Amino acid sequence: MKVKHLIGPAALALSLLFTPPGVAQTADPAPIITGKQWTGSDASHKKAYLLGIANLLQVERAYQERRKLNDTQTLVPRFTAGLQSHTLDSVRDGLDRWYAANPTKLDRPVIETLWFEIVVPGAKRKP
Repeated sequence: MKVKHLIGPAALALSLLFTPPGVAQTADPAPIITGKQWTGSDASHKKAYLLGIANLLQVERAYQERRKLNDTQTLVPRFTAGLQSHTLDSVRDGLDRWYAANPTKLDRPVIETLWFEIVVPGAKRKP
């Protein structure tokens, strides 16, 4: 009788083992947005990118509240502190200014620029 209970999991394991790799993989990984794409985008696309980041942070915060993670296990509190005095428009303007002032660094990912040029300095400021 116990063998019957193992047939389902064994069949699943075998099907995963013999599944062609192309089925489980995506064609292209998600691109990392750099200053090249940022500077070539209009304000609405930039705002959409920043809204995506904001939504991701909200989802992560909700997940972490359920898991009771402390602040050293996550970047969310640092993002929150670093961005508390900003709006989407001020972040967009800050990124625009940074890339305009650093045209040789257009290969730098926007999320990295956001972190080091806006979030970290903002987190060091006292509210």
